[in-house]
Amino acid sequence: MARFILRRFLSGVLTVLMVFVINFIIIKAAPGDPIRTIMGKETDDPVLREALMEKWGLNKSIPEQFWSQFSNALKGDLGTSIIYNRSVNDMINERLAATVLLGIVSSLLALVTGTALGIFCARHEGSFIDGLLSTISYALDAMPSFWLGLMLIILLSSKLGLLPTQGMVDARADYQGIKHVLDVALHLVLPTLTLVLITMPGYFRIAKSSIQQVTSEDFITTLRATGMSRKKIFDKYIFKNAILPTVTMFGITLAFLVTGVTLIEIVFSWPGTGRLTMTAINQRDYPVLMGIYLVMSVSVAVVMVLVDIAYAFLDPRIRYDK
Repeated sequence: MARFILRRFLSGVLTVLMVFVINFIIIKAAPGDPIRTIMGKETDDPVLREALMEKWGLNKSIPEQFWSQFSNALKGDLGTSIIYNRSVNDMINERLAATVLLGIVSSLLALVTGTALGIFCARHEGSFIDGLLSTISYALDAMPSFWLGLMLIILLSSKLGLLPTQGMVDARADYQGIKHVLDVALHLVLPTLTLVLITMPGYFRIAKSSIQQVTSEDFITTLRATGMSRKKIFDKYIFKNAILPTVTMFGITLAFLVTGVTLIEIVFSWPGTGRLTMTAINQRDYPVLMGIYLVMSVSVAVVMVLVDIAYAFLDPRIRYDK
């Protein structure tokens, strides 16, 4: 087991390194540069441009720029924002908690809801509820996340006035203690509901198909022939084997939600890293982009390694210790 974990850890490190190199190449190959953003479209002073290029190290060769960013990243220093002249570490730390909160809450709710509904429909295949939930699942899966978010804002906020439309807290109120927590929870409802509705169909279909597949296996038929109760067969054999694909799905979804909820954060003005990413892309803020992408890649690698380890505990057959 130790060798299995070590191999997964080394694989995660290699993945992060590859992503760092690829991101650096893509960012440098993209048109535009942050100096033009700083100087403005009306200013074209070559002396000023050269001074700014030298200040931010953009006049160095590409290999020198890469090594400078890479060596600083190894020390935990993600650099300084060219546009805001602030530490990238501080800018990401200010927004990371909001993104992680939204991602984890949405992932857990989608996991529990989608899996429970999938198991229910698998055990009641062909029923009216099965057909209804399957239809709703396909409909939700076809909806763009930003469109669904806007529709929920119109319905639950503009029309019914039940929930706030944007932000993480009420800017006009200075809540403290439990009131602050409740205020954040209230603002969390709409973006979380949107993400749950978008990601839940995946869990629903995987759980349903996995339960049906395991139920049709020969060893389940044999267990039924022995007179074992249906509840015991399901709890001890069907569920344990059918839940494995859901674990993988949860890891992928969690990594996606923690790193890829940009559109949702923009729609609901959620103060997370997604909005910061879009701003950095528009302004060609290279250090901020590299810092965010590095945090994203590390987050995805960590989640996938943990999922592999959890998978190994659930299914000992994949522990390749030889």
